[in-house]
Amino acid sequence: MSDIVQLIKDKDPEQKEFHQAVIEVLETVKPVLDRNPQYGKENILGRITEPERVIMFRVPWMDDTGQVQVNRGFRIEMNSAIGPYKGGLRFHPSVNLSILKFLAFEQVFKNALTTLPMGGGKGGSDFDPKGKSDHEVMRFCQSFMAELFRHIGPNTDIPAGDIGVGGREIGYMFGMYKKLRNEFTGVLTGKSLAWGGSLIRPEATGYGCVYFASEMLSVKNDTLQGKTCLVSGSGNVAQFTVEKILELGGKVITLSDSAGYIYDEKGIDADKLAFVMNLKNIQRGRISEYVEKYPDAVYTPADAALDYNPLWNHQANCAFPSATQNEINDTDAGNLIKNGVTLVAEGANMPSTPEAVNIFLDNKIMYGPGKAANAGGVAVSGLEMSQNSMRLNWPSEEVDNRLKGIMKSIHTSCVNAADEYGQPGNYVAGANIAGFVKVVNAMLDQGLV
Repeated sequence: MSDIVQLIKDKDPEQKEFHQAVIEVLETVKPVLDRNPQYGKENILGRITEPERVIMFRVPWMDDTGQVQVNRGFRIEMNSAIGPYKGGLRFHPSVNLSILKFLAFEQVFKNALTTLPMGGGKGGSDFDPKGKSDHEVMRFCQSFMAELFRHIGPNTDIPAGDIGVGGREIGYMFGMYKKLRNEFTGVLTGKSLAWGGSLIRPEATGYGCVYFASEMLSVKNDTLQGKTCLVSGSGNVAQFTVEKILELGGKVITLSDSAGYIYDEKGIDADKLAFVMNLKNIQRGRISEYVEKYPDAVYTPADAALDYNPLWNHQANCAFPSATQNEINDTDAGNLIKNGVTLVAEGANMPSTPEAVNIFLDNKIMYGPGKAANAGGVAVSGLEMSQNSMRLNWPSEEVDNRLKGIMKSIHTSCVNAADEYGQPGNYVAGANIAGFVKVVNAMLDQGLV
């Protein structure tokens, strides 16, 4: 196993996020490798850590001043052993090959856990939609799709949204795909309800994360009722995480964006959440404006000089990191435990550093890793694909019930896999093992391809 990790580092020494994701998975599946020597003989680790295909291309577009801009576009088609590639598109200045390979690698196992037939992929661009006009975003999306359309399709690769890619961006890309291919197919998920989208899709990642947290608590004969919760982020995932926590009787006291965070000791109730949704989704404002509306709350600007995030240093019972990768370090993990947090459910992808994860595991708190806890988004994307194939739409109650059932199934798979390999209660090991075994067995069934 160490040879594989070293080989990956030697081939791509700058891809730190990808190294982190691979090491985290391989360390936890070692008992599986020891029990199944054929995996070593077939070099399954070398095969599963190398993308099946990496696509990189330029994206020229014109801004509103008439100036030509150029960004990079990417699609990582990581693994298709159990179904067509499935995974989001991220538009953010931080996007690079390392981040997209880490996300695609995680997506393979996340998708396997959903019980739906989906492989793993990821893509995006270093384009930043913030501050851009609708026309600029449209021109960029059309240029991006003018290349990407060659590589995707409803039975090949079905992208979705991610950070920086919401309904507006999906709409522009779908329109261009439809024009170029002269066909109306379910090639993208996260579409508008008026033309092929699924009910509950916007809510799915946040709702699913809370459903997973509820399943973890149920093992302890507990619920979210009366629990004080910390939530980071203020985008789609964070918003619907808050909504579902409130519905289940919990109290949320924090939200954030890249500029800072707000702490509302009284709790973010339904009216305050509606304000945040309007602020972020319609006005595209900053979370600092929350305190102008609700002056009892406190806003703290982000401070890069600090070696910790003060958002994670408040008294609480549960934490839902829902912003971005590596937002909880070892100091933050220590602060969470010191302040009474006994459950962490990840709405974002890999928001906890390896050191933070080890602290959670060493202190035996309930820790739901992203590939399990935030799989609700891609699960409902898979349900959207099914609805598109059948040319129908299920009512919201049916989609929500299916989502709840999928999250319960993921939780059960994690618990059973952890128990089977001698690590009871370890959701990291359980999620990695359950997803890994399903994918590698499918790869072996299909031969050396």
